[in-house]
Amino acid sequence: MSKIPTEILCLILARGGSKGIPRKNIRLLAGKPLIAYSIECAKQSELIRRVIVSTEDEEIARIAEQYGAEVPFRRPKELAEDLTPDLPVFEHALRWLEEKEGYRPDLVVDLRPTGPLRKASTVDQAIRLLMEHPEADSLRSVIWPSQTPYKMWRVNPEGYLEKLLTLEGLTEPYNMPRQILPEIFWQNGYIDIVRPKIILEENLMSGKKILPFIIKEDYIEIDYEESFLKAEKIVQRHPA
Repeated sequence: MSKIPTEILCLILARGGSKGIPRKNIRLLAGKPLIAYSIECAKQSELIRRVIVSTEDEEIARIAEQYGAEVPFRRPKELAEDLTPDLPVFEHALRWLEEKEGYRPDLVVDLRPTGPLRKASTVDQAIRLLMEHPEADSLRSVIWPSQTPYKMWRVNPEGYLEKLLTLEGLTEPYNMPRQILPEIFWQNGYIDIVRPKIILEENLMSGKKILPFIIKEDYIEIDYEESFLKAEKIVQRHPA
């Protein structure tokens, strides 16, 4: 019988560099540092036991601790570059915790610091869903996209349009009604959850069996100035 997950860690990755919005992770949004929203959401969860921020930046570390997160280590500079993927950062955090504290959680919740509109109750729903499926490697939040990739194109080396995706049984899926095309989902960054063994033993961020968690509420992933301003207006209208 699989062990029921009880030790749940929230790991928030927040590096100091950001080209789109300088110092984005600690920029004030409605009077509060952006990263504070993710920390507070995790702290309000009924299931998350620890909230840890992985950063190489001293100011981010100080602010994270002010809002109740742990920052027990500093992320190596080489793991805080513009193109650094998530996997080595998660590996570093989990190996540090296991080696220095003997701590290995059952589940790791990934709440990006650029998502200020999450609800703790929704986060807990996602955690419970993965807990109910011990055969799954991870869970990822998704939404219904406004467009289907079966009607998307790329330009081939000869300069002509080439369909992005093929579909067995249909020569021209791009000319078919959307209603008969396969249902498609878009990952939106609201929440990802993974079992540590997938990261540490299989060197993957999600594994092969990924549960979908469909998000139906408003959510903004802040990457550009426009999304920051939009999120600020929403937060000001609906303060926590």
